[in-house]
Amino acid sequence: MNLLPDPTFHATAKLAMKAPVEKVAFTLMLSPDGSQPDGLAVVDVNPRSKTYGKIINSILMPNKGDEFHHFGWNACSSSLSPLTGHAFLERRYLIIPGIRSSRIYVIDVKDPMDLKIHKTIEPEELMAKTGYSRPHTIHCGPEGIYVSTLGGGGKDGTKGPPGIFIMDCQTFEIIGRYEIDRGIQDKHYDFWWNLPRDYMVSSEWGLPPQFENGLVPEDLLSNKYGHSLHFWDLRGRINKQTIDLGENHQMALEVRPAHDPVKEYGFCGVVVDTTNLEGSIFTWWRKEDGTFEAKKTVTIPPQPAKAKDLPELLKGFEAVPPLVTDIDLSLDDKFLYVACWGTGELHQYNVSDPMNPKLAGKVELGGIVKKTKHPNGKKFGYGPQMVEISRDGKRVYWTNSLYLGRSILPRRPGRCDGDGEGRSERWAQTR
Repeated sequence: MNLLPDPTFHATAKLAMKAPVEKVAFTLMLSPDGSQPDGLAVVDVNPRSKTYGKIINSILMPNKGDEFHHFGWNACSSSLSPLTGHAFLERRYLIIPGIRSSRIYVIDVKDPMDLKIHKTIEPEELMAKTGYSRPHTIHCGPEGIYVSTLGGGGKDGTKGPPGIFIMDCQTFEIIGRYEIDRGIQDKHYDFWWNLPRDYMVSSEWGLPPQFENGLVPEDLLSNKYGHSLHFWDLRGRINKQTIDLGENHQMALEVRPAHDPVKEYGFCGVVVDTTNLEGSIFTWWRKEDGTFEAKKTVTIPPQPAKAKDLPELLKGFEAVPPLVTDIDLSLDDKFLYVACWGTGELHQYNVSDPMNPKLAGKVELGGIVKKTKHPNGKKFGYGPQMVEISRDGKRVYWTNSLYLGRSILPRRPGRCDGDGEGRSERWAQTR
C-alpha cells in the first residue's frame, strides 16, 4: 500500500487535465476466429519515442474464446472520496472481462514492460456469487470495483435480468450484486455516476440471444432491443426512475455524465432509429425536484448507398446508418466525441450548451460503404468504434473492432478494442 495517494489520482477533472501527458496506452487484442487467446497490448504514444505508435509489449491469456471488449482500472480518482474512498490504493491493475466466456482477468501493469496475470476469476464463481454472466463494463468506485453484465443466469443468459456486481478493490473477490430494487430494469449495458450527488444512470443493449450470434433483424425491426435510461439512488441501490427514450431508439448504449459534479446532466448515444436509420444523442438532466428528464439533442442522418454495396439487412433502405457505437466527453465538459462506426466518421460536438450541441469538427475514416483510406494511404477496416480522449483534451484515440456477433454484417476479423476507467481516462494511462 502507498503511504501517499497515487499521483495519477486527481481531486477534480480540471486538475487531471494538468497532469503529465500519457506515454503509453493499453488496448485489447481480439482473436477474430477464436483460434488464439485474446490479449493485452502496450502501445507507445510518446511522439518523441523511436517506437511511437507501435506495440512495445503484450501478453496473451491462457484461455481461448474469451472475447475481450471493455476493460478498466482497479482504482481511480474516485478513491479520493472522503466518504468511502481508499485513497492509498494504486492504479495498478487492469480488470479485463471476457464478454463471451464470462471469465475475468486481473492484470498487473505496474511495469508496462513486464505484464503479469495477477488473478483469474472463472465464470462458475461469477455465476455462483451473482447469478450474472457476460461481464461488460468496469468502473472503479470509491469502495470497490463495479462491473456491469449483459446476461443473467442459465446457459443462454436469460434466467433473470442482468445487472451490476461489486468486487473488492484489494483482494478482487466478488462481493455480490449491487441492486436491491431494480424496478423494471431487465436489460443492461453501460453505467456511470455523480458521486457527490449520489446517483447513477444506466443504459440498455439487449440479452445474449440478441447479440451473441449476430444481431437479430426481426428483434431490431420490431424494436425489442433496449431503449431506456435508468436512474438510481447510488448508495440505496434502488432504481428511482426509468425514462423510455422511445422504442424506435434502439440500443441506448454509452452514458457520459458531466465531469463537474455541479453540472447535473449527461449524454447517451443511441445506435439507430428504426424509423429513419438516424443515430442520435440524448441529453439527460436532473430537475430541481430531483427527478430526471431526457431530450434528443443531436441527430445524425444515414448516408445514401447502392443496394449492392450494403449488407442484406440494409439493402431495402438503400442507406447506411451512422451506427453510434461510442461517445466520450472531454474533461472540461466542452466537447463530446461521437463514433459513427457505420459511416466511418468521428464527430466532435461543442456541448458547452448541453441542450444545443454544435458540430465542431469531423474526421472520416473507413465506413461500411465509403471505405475512406487512412491518411497513410492504407485501407482502414470499418470505422471509429471505442473512443478515448486524452486528459488534456488534445489527442483522440480510437479502435475499430466492434463485436464478433454484434454487427449487422457477417462475422469478420476484428482489430483491438478498449474501454476502461471512468471519469478521467478509459484507454490511455500515464506511465
